[in-house]
Amino acid sequence: MSTQVSYPHIEKPEDGPARLQKTPRVRVAQIAMDYLNYGWSVDEMCRQHPYLSAAEAHAAMAYYFDHQAEIEAEIEAELKEVDEARAKAPPSPFVLRMRAQGLM
Repeated sequence: MSTQVSYPHIEKPEDGPARLQKTPRVRVAQIAMDYLNYGWSVDEMCRQHPYLSAAEAHAAMAYYFDHQAEIEAEIEAELKEVDEARAKAPPSPFVLRMRAQGLM
């Protein structure tokens, strides 16, 4: 017998990543990255992101821990996309100026 788990405050469209219902621009992966990168607790996440309620942060973390492989694959894909974009981008004016001055 299979039981489907519901995550209050989280919506997961079939064709997209898990997101907050109230603030759909915020993905569960973004909240999980605060935990993974900074070690932030739910309280700290709410201090850093005032739009985020404790209930939303707890729901996002529950979703992350129950779907860790899915969320970490999403994070990995995003990091790869950023690395590829960075490799294709021209150097910033700051970097060019520093190189011209012999500081880099």
